Amino acid sequence: MDQATVTRETLLESVAEGRGGDGPRTLTGCTLDGGDFSGLDLTGTTFDQCSMRQARFDGADLSRTRFLRCRGAEASFVQADFADATVSGCDFSNALFRRARLTSTRLESTKLTGADLTDAGLLGATFVEVLLSFARLPGLSFRKARLRRIDLSDADLRKCDFRAAVFEDCSLRNASLEGCRFEQADLRGADLGGIELRDARLFRGAVISRLQAAELLSQLGLEVR
Repeated sequence: MDQATVTRETLLESVAEGRGGDGPRTLTGCTLDGGDFSGLDLTGTTFDQCSMRQARFDGADLSRTRFLRCRGAEASFVQADFADATVSGCDFSNALFRRARLTSTRLESTKLTGADLTDAGLLGATFVEVLLSFARLPGLSFRKARLRRIDLSDADLRKCDFRAAVFEDCSLRNASLEGCRFEQADLRGADLGGIELRDARLFRGAVISRLQAAELLSQLGLEVR
């Protein structure tokens, strides 16, 4: 299906045709803006360069789907199932992923500025080059995760579990870190700008660089040589 405005009915028809023919359908350049696709079984569907601003996929089965270069600002994926899905090159700024299941989901080169991932399941999820500034991720577990080029600046990370996580070219600048756990985390590849010394106790048991230690101690007027 190419260059078309997609309704709930036409999307259902397209998916049904794919399952009765050569396999999952690919929607290219389609417009789904403002549509309600809640609860649909869209397993294996590919959305390529589609517009889905303010569309609703609440409770939809999106397992094994692929979202490629899509634009979905303020879309809603509350309680959607993204198991084994791929999200690449997309813009889902201010989208809702509350209680979504992101098991083994791969997110890469994607903008999630201001997105709400409260209570999302991230078991086995992979984040590479993802912009999560101002996003809401309270209480999520990133334990033993390898985070590469993730921007978490100004994000709500309260009570997140980063134990044994490895940060590579990431930013935690000005993020809310109350109650976070960082034991055995490698923070040498994280921008800790805006972190005050009184919050440094959160990093007990973590690995930081000499430069990061110097920046924290400089708040006491001490200089590390």
